[in-house]
Amino acid sequence: MIHLTPWDLVIASILIIMLAITSFMMQLNIARQLLIAASRNVIQLLLVGYILKLIFANTNLFYLGGIAAVMLLVAGFEINARQKYPLKRWVGFKIGTSALFLSSFAMALVALLVIVAPTPWYSPQYAIPLLGMLLGNTMNGISLGMDKLNQSVYQQRLIIEQRLMLGQDYQEVIQDIRAESIRTGMIPIINSMAIAGLVSLPGMMTGQILSGTPPVEAVKYQILLFFLITAGTGFGIMLAVSMIARRLFDDRQRLSLALLKIKS
Repeated sequence: MIHLTPWDLVIASILIIMLAITSFMMQLNIARQLLIAASRNVIQLLLVGYILKLIFANTNLFYLGGIAAVMLLVAGFEINARQKYPLKRWVGFKIGTSALFLSSFAMALVALLVIVAPTPWYSPQYAIPLLGMLLGNTMNGISLGMDKLNQSVYQQRLIIEQRLMLGQDYQEVIQDIRAESIRTGMIPIINSMAIAGLVSLPGMMTGQILSGTPPVEAVKYQILLFFLITAGTGFGIMLAVSMIARRLFDDRQRLSLALLKIKS
């Protein structure tokens, strides 16, 4: 394995600075966001690197549970952060976090207890990377699905109300929008699976190959990860979208947009 020096990372960071300067000159209004995101990336990853070094040296279920809880809460918060019509208060956080927990943690447990089965099953070397990739990808899918649902309901609110007035059940009214929202959330992971190996080498597989893992072994882990992520993302989106779709209607099956935060 070729070890990177701090100067190697400095060279890479110059590219980000050049991109930020170019975007500023083009008035894209993303330079500040880009630099903040890059700074957070460096700080967060370095911090995680030192924390994982300590955890790997002391395998402990309590420490693993704490790390997993922090990862879940942060991912749950980010789900609602950049939506056009986010849910008000803590509703979006609770729904997103619940869907993440039920889907990603279930897939991670299946992998750790049944498929990979390390000893002990909560070995941080396997548990944290698996859970992290599951949470990250499922978070993106749930966020896209929720955003699509909320936007569609708001934009089609008059049509929805008219259909309800004609006597249709809310399940019939929301069915097409819910299906389209789930499909939208699933597109990124389906695309990633479809082009893997032909257009791109996935991140986990690339990392393992660079670290010296035999290519075929890296491929097997990547296939496993793709299937786990796809299942977790699909079930997570279905849960989140279904929970929101139900809460957008009151007990008398009237459309209620009170949960949506409408940005002027």
